[in-house]
Amino acid sequence: MKVLLSLLVPFLLFFILPDGSLSSSCPKDCSCSTPDSILCYQRRSSTIPKGVPSSTQSLYLFSNGIEVLRSDDFSGMEKLEMLDLSQNKLTKLPERVFEHLTSLRNLDLSSNLITHISEECFQGMTLLKRLYLYSNQIETIHPAAFNGLEHLLELKLQGNKLTSLPALVMPQLLLLDLRFNVLPTLGPSDFQTPNLESLKLGGVGLTGLNEELIGNLKNLHELDISENQLNSFPSVLKETHGLIHLSLAGNPMGPLQVQDLQNLGELQELDISGLGLQGLSEEFSQILPHLRKLTIAENPFNCLCSLSWLPRWLRVQSITLERTEETRCHFPPVNAGKVLERLDHRDFGCPTTTTVTTSTAKTTTTMVVPVTTISSTTREIQAPRVSDNPMDVDDGSPLSPVPASPGSIDIDMEKNFFCPSHTCLNGGTCHLDQYGQVVCNCPQGTSGLYCEIEDHHPPSPTDAEFPMATVGVETSEISSHQATATSILLDLHRYIEMRPYIRGIRLTYRNLYGPDRRPIQLSLPASFPEYRLRGLKPNSTYAVCCQSTWCP
Repeated sequence: MKVLLSLLVPFLLFFILPDGSLSSSCPKDCSCSTPDSILCYQRRSSTIPKGVPSSTQSLYLFSNGIEVLRSDDFSGMEKLEMLDLSQNKLTKLPERVFEHLTSLRNLDLSSNLITHISEECFQGMTLLKRLYLYSNQIETIHPAAFNGLEHLLELKLQGNKLTSLPALVMPQLLLLDLRFNVLPTLGPSDFQTPNLESLKLGGVGLTGLNEELIGNLKNLHELDISENQLNSFPSVLKETHGLIHLSLAGNPMGPLQVQDLQNLGELQELDISGLGLQGLSEEFSQILPHLRKLTIAENPFNCLCSLSWLPRWLRVQSITLERTEETRCHFPPVNAGKVLERLDHRDFGCPTTTTVTTSTAKTTTTMVVPVTTISSTTREIQAPRVSDNPMDVDDGSPLSPVPASPGSIDIDMEKNFFCPSHTCLNGGTCHLDQYGQVVCNCPQGTSGLYCEIEDHHPPSPTDAEFPMATVGVETSEISSHQATATSILLDLHRYIEMRPYIRGIRLTYRNLYGPDRRPIQLSLPASFPEYRLRGLKPNSTYAVCCQSTWCP
């Protein structure tokens, strides 16, 4: 029985004291769970509670309905270090209302209805380190309102109606948040904060980023300039080497270039959402070795072979893709609406490549197309000689052989991605330009954005001086055109139409008379009606064979 009574005593004491209070001096409708901390979470009053013990260090009065502060409300609270007055109904702050709080380190006045900060609102608070004034309706701040706050580390003013700032002379300030005010012309005179680490300027109306302002912030690690009106990547950022977090989201700056970020190798978090990006160069994976979080949502990505590196890179480097569900493909139609991160390599339309190194090849082909540059009188494909091309320079050096390694072929194949049929009309082919946008290459006699215009006039004499390749084969199911000194375009439309159930095409080609006659084999999906062979040796004859891969 004695043991039972001894166990019950603490619980009896707990229920005897109201609201679990440990002291009889705890203010009404408040909880005093520790001797130096008071939490008033169910209290509904327009004023500050009475009877707060002088030993109190933390006082939480959020969502109390407080409407007014008086100069004597905090009398006797010299030991108070934390005061939370957020989410109340305060409309103004009387002069010197906090002057008794000489030990205060943290003051939270966020989510009230304050419209003006007067000259002496914060007088006497020389030890204050964190001042939160965000989500009010502040329109003006007196130029001397922050005088004396030399130990301030964090100042949050986001979500107000500010159109100007007082000069911020705060030598120890580390974080400044000004987001969603109207401050389009910030300059170096506004900030005298040499140790600033985090600057948030999202949605303030910037059309440019002052180079001197950013250049003076030698300790800057985090910069948010999202949701502004920046038409191009700010040049000053190319030299801001210490950045770890950067947000450019929601600016109309267009395609992002590799050189924009090449000096920002310390980045760990990058947000480039909503920039209208259609693609990203694989070179980004090489210049951002420390990246851990990436946000690329709300961009109209072309999920073609040139972007197939991205999901693989994210997985291999353990990079977290934020807002995954909002990061989807826009093109081509087969991938439209799909979550980019969940696509496999094959979903990007990249052909698989294989190199055959044996001296003989099994003759299971359906046709052979000899490709040559020997004579225009033969029934073979004639490609222009190197000397016929005004852009080529003959330096007498030996010509490079046909690529024999899968790696070299893969690099070339990724540049020759596939556009779905009917994207480019009249036999046109497409590619991604330097900005990742789809561009159609129109054959002779057609023009327009999608090669939709047919020009009905004979070629000029200049055109006849450089004849395109011709094909002589025993079947009409495969043809070629648009030959260059080192490449030729194969037309497989007819071949595929005659075989509606094939899964793919095994394409084999080799140099018939060159020093390297090893066959090179490519596996193409049946969705490739055209394919360009690249890396051919000029002035050579090639045999091209096709074989169908049937569905199991």
